[in-house]
Amino acid sequence: MSGRRALLLIGGILLAAAGLAVTPTGERLRADAGPLVAEVRARVAALIPARRDDTSTAAQLPAPRTAIEDGRTLVRLTPAERTRIGLVAEARPAILHRQELTAYGSVLDLARITELTNSYAGAVAALQTARARVEVSASAARRARTLGAGVVAVAQIETAEGTLLTDQASVTAAESQVRTLAATARQEWGPVLGKAIIERSPLVTRLIERTDFLVQVTLPPGETLPEAPRAAFAEVPPQSERVALRLVSPATRTDPRIQGQSFFYLVSGDSGLLPGTSTMAFLAAPRAVKGVLVPEDAVVHGEGGTWVYRGAGDGAFVRHPVRPDAPMAADAFVVEDLPDGSEIVLRGAQALLSEEMKSRIRVVGDDDD
Repeated sequence: MSGRRALLLIGGILLAAAGLAVTPTGERLRADAGPLVAEVRARVAALIPARRDDTSTAAQLPAPRTAIEDGRTLVRLTPAERTRIGLVAEARPAILHRQELTAYGSVLDLARITELTNSYAGAVAALQTARARVEVSASAARRARTLGAGVVAVAQIETAEGTLLTDQASVTAAESQVRTLAATARQEWGPVLGKAIIERSPLVTRLIERTDFLVQVTLPPGETLPEAPRAAFAEVPPQSERVALRLVSPATRTDPRIQGQSFFYLVSGDSGLLPGTSTMAFLAAPRAVKGVLVPEDAVVHGEGGTWVYRGAGDGAFVRHPVRPDAPMAADAFVVEDLPDGSEIVLRGAQALLSEEMKSRIRVVGDDDD
């Protein structure tokens, strides 16, 4: 803009000088103004090549990386640019995938299991002690009755029989306590864990020793499964790494915060999950869904949505929406509306999104000018 104003100003000066040159006074001034005119001509000559250079420079600017076609913003990159940002794309088929259900996991406090295990062991020991006393008192009562009143005082016989009755009552009470604790274990933890508590099996021993932890996995309301899935995973915060879960049994109660179908699973004690931790869990569902598998780290977020970049031909890529409730399989989204064989950007999608956003900023800036 400043170059254009300079040209207009210089042109005006030249026109005024030409008009003055045809007058008598101008004849005299022409000779005196010769050096000034030469200087003006030199400045004009210097400006004109400069503008030509500007035009040449503009022609050498790189072509824009974005374009709008059919209402979509395409991002085109040269092979060198793709290499520079580390872009990796792969053609993926639309096939059937076994769907994963997203659930909510909670690592349980094992204090109650430890308490029940110890209480049951104590009740069994008390029962064994009571039975041993009954054997002793029953033997003493038999001896007293055998010897008879002529040898043993009647009072001693009565005392022996009374002791036997007392010991038998202790056995009855101890048996009742054992049955009650066994029923409580089964009611609170189900037949599998309940039996493990009663038998003090390796399953419970590993829980008490914190070699394993117990995870209750609850499905969202409205989701149900005909049987407990054996294949399940949990995310370990904060990196969301997946760890395998081992099925124990259906849960005997639901999580009151979620009110859905629940299952008990085991997780290794060195997984990073600790009692009291809440986590996301993924269960294999019996149904399958057809679509293109898109890994979670290939997805980007922007403009209030979730997106994946796919190839659009001729080195261009375009954003494709991913539904918030898209099915999951193998720790990845199953995008059902992607064409078979779509080229999916697995690495570098964030750089493509940044380039697209920068192009919009440039357009807004040009409009303001």
